[in-house]
Amino acid sequence: MILFFLCICSIEVLHAQNLQLKFVPFAGKQSLVLMDSTYHTALNEPITFRNFLFYVSHIQLTNDKGHTVYLNNAYYLLNASDTASLTIHLPVKPQSIVAIQFTIGVDSIKNVSGIQTGSLDPMLGMFWTWNTGYIFAKLEGNSPVSKAPAHYVTYHIGGYKHNENALRVIQLNISKKQWVHQIDIGADVLAWFNGKQPLSIQEHPICHSPGKLAMQIADNYAQMFHIIHVE
Repeated sequence: MILFFLCICSIEVLHAQNLQLKFVPFAGKQSLVLMDSTYHTALNEPITFRNFLFYVSHIQLTNDKGHTVYLNNAYYLLNASDTASLTIHLPVKPQSIVAIQFTIGVDSIKNVSGIQTGSLDPMLGMFWTWNTGYIFAKLEGNSPVSKAPAHYVTYHIGGYKHNENALRVIQLNISKKQWVHQIDIGADVLAWFNGKQPLSIQEHPICHSPGKLAMQIADNYAQMFHIIHVE
């Protein structure tokens, strides 16, 4: 019993010494609730979400001295239906951070490196084929305006080749200079529809391949992130 208690304490201390990123799913200004809530896009199209997943990789931090802290190129699969997956424990000590940068997606090297394990395991349902590679971000739901079977809305966004690249680099600035232990980052699913390229569910209920539409949707969801809270 004492050994178990010491192990738990050791884990808590380890996490306390790490800088944490916590992603919080939103739908507009509301917390995202899967399956049971209906939301509306900027085009006033109703949608209920079932799944929301995306890859985060190549995390970089900029400290208050202007130095960039490069982290190992780990890949994290964040899943709105799995609360534990939404917190990333970075292998760096808390420090004064003024900006954070990360990539949404999987770079070309990993896409052509053969069978992967961990968060890149094809069994997790985020891989198409060896030719098209990984799904970088996935949003699935239902909408009465969708003309797809069962009114499905499914966006599986990826593409790493020339003229199909859906990788997007996100940079968020921290306005208040302080010692940072945790950064809470909001991820707004409605930005998929309300960004640079307004997306009509009625016109495009499905996107399952790299190409122009996938890149436009990636441009949209690149705008879905914002810093909620820093402590």
